[in-house]
Amino acid sequence: MKTIAVDLMGGDNAPESIANGVIEAVNEYDDIKILAYGLKGSFPHQHERVEFIEVSESINSDDDPVKSVRRKKDSSLVRAAKAVKDKEALAVLSAGNTGALLTAGLFVVGRIKGIERPAIASMIPTTGDKGLMLLDMGANSENKPNHLLQFAQMATVYVEAVEGRKNPTVGLVNNGSEEIKGTTLTKETYQLLKDSDLNFQGYFETRDVLSGKYDIAVTDGFTGNIILKTIEGTSMSLLSEVKNVFLKRAVNKVAALVLKKDVEGLKDMMDYRQFGGAPLLGLDGIVLKAHGSSDSLAIKNAIRVTRSLAESNAIEKIKERIKDNV
Repeated sequence: MKTIAVDLMGGDNAPESIANGVIEAVNEYDDIKILAYGLKGSFPHQHERVEFIEVSESINSDDDPVKSVRRKKDSSLVRAAKAVKDKEALAVLSAGNTGALLTAGLFVVGRIKGIERPAIASMIPTTGDKGLMLLDMGANSENKPNHLLQFAQMATVYVEAVEGRKNPTVGLVNNGSEEIKGTTLTKETYQLLKDSDLNFQGYFETRDVLSGKYDIAVTDGFTGNIILKTIEGTSMSLLSEVKNVFLKRAVNKVAALVLKKDVEGLKDMMDYRQFGGAPLLGLDGIVLKAHGSSDSLAIKNAIRVTRSLAESNAIEKIKERIKDNV
């Protein structure tokens, strides 16, 4: 039985959508147990594999991450993170304040020995349903070359363990494919990756994000977050325009009926809810960040990802990989 601690109070649609997602998950997976942390009345359901734990505080999206984690000891997020620290749960999941989740991960769960910075890693949809792991997605606005090397090492372990891809390819995000291009950070990181035992393929241009050419793309948190938000905005605008085209004329509406399943498949491919959540790699426990706008489907899928991560034993494998390189 895999026990997962869930922050019911985090996210734009909390607590209702989080609670509903928890119920959907336990109904689908019979090998998980949920510790659901929330304010009084935040979990109106009953299930034999869900334990509701009442807390007296919650961390809001606009709260200062460090101050809120230090001062709100009885908040749903801090209590859920402490459950991982105390080995009462294998993982913590939250759709709330990203900075607070990262802070709780660092101060409560703790870092893996040898890891300088944790990173938010996310699977980005690509053509051919392969998916690209992009990191860092915003845990760090500034990074050093060795941080990006460790990101690549952790992502390689994750993609091998969770996605089942042997010797995954790694690319370094840059503004061109030539070695002479880039910033001081990218040039120095390029050399570290080139000299490593990773399957490094060179610079990665952002036009290839959806191409499926690479398994992993590494960058600093500032750039990674911009890439993610750009993809989200572009996909929403593109799908909206496709819908408008189909509604323009009667003949287009007929075509829409014929292509309905294909269009829905395209929509699902670009839907963040299908990917569930993004793990914070580098922490000494499973910490997963769900999208702030997560509905019950997104939460259910985030629990699915958490469950798969627990089954893969990826955290212990990352520890072994980093220990060999410290």
